[in-house]
Amino acid sequence: MRLDFFDLTLFLNIVETGSLTKGAERSAISLQAASERIKKLEQQFSVSLFTRHATGVKLTLAGQMFNQHAQTLIQQHQQLDQAMLPFSQRQNSRMTLWCNSSAQSEYLPLVLPAYLMENPHLQIELQEAETNDIIQALSKGIAQLGLISNFFNAQTLQTLEFADDPLVLICPRQHPLTHHPELSLVDTLEHAFVGLMQYHSLQQSIEAQAKLLGYSIQYRLRLPNFGAIAQVVANGVGIAIIPKRAAKRLQQLYAFQQIQLKGAWANRKLLLAAQNFDTLTLDYQHFSQYLIQQRPQLDTLTNTIND
Repeated sequence: MRLDFFDLTLFLNIVETGSLTKGAERSAISLQAASERIKKLEQQFSVSLFTRHATGVKLTLAGQMFNQHAQTLIQQHQQLDQAMLPFSQRQNSRMTLWCNSSAQSEYLPLVLPAYLMENPHLQIELQEAETNDIIQALSKGIAQLGLISNFFNAQTLQTLEFADDPLVLICPRQHPLTHHPELSLVDTLEHAFVGLMQYHSLQQSIEAQAKLLGYSIQYRLRLPNFGAIAQVVANGVGIAIIPKRAAKRLQQLYAFQQIQLKGAWANRKLLLAAQNFDTLTLDYQHFSQYLIQQRPQLDTLTNTIND
């Protein structure tokens, strides 16, 4: 049995106008065509839907029941159209994900390709920024979704854990600290550092931890990214603190020693943040769900690094 939504709409137009003629006009078809369509409906269910009178038509008991279900079906059809609308518009869909440098270079390249392959009409722009700036952009509504470090206060936002992003110390191969399998931050602070630029939130958070211990970090050089830092450290200039995933990747290019850091401050996490996940558009909601579902995969990769 097949139902034509046009026939259901025609039926409802006849009911609302009380006239086959007016119902046909509202449906933009001829009176003869309307009459034939209603006749086919009646034959399909083996019932009479209307009684004809000089002043118009009235519903039979079967017609009254049909009317109730026809209204429900039309409403559900409209709801389905609305639900599918965001998907049909994905050809022009574009999202922006704000993220810190670690998320952009070490994690998102692992998880984004599969999502983009599943959604070929979707464009994702990565907006790299410091965690503090991402938090402000989210709070002000400038950004919809962001990946931030848990080092910073984001209590005004909703957050979900995306990935572990621990920090490690990297040293030149001949450095005195390389004899230690594990170190506390205080054990490193009398040595010269190579760090990120002053504005970088990771470096600011490390400096804040040093100040709590009564130290000020002495920098021999500041550089804009982890790759440059690793190269300079490998050349013997100083020591540095960078994310473990970055150290693992860069150790294939440069000769330095990686040492685990003790303390909760070094076991940082990346958080997916939004003002309110429930009020995001469907595209952003689906993307958020996908990102959080990748945590087991990222945890497996982190454990592999630890091994």
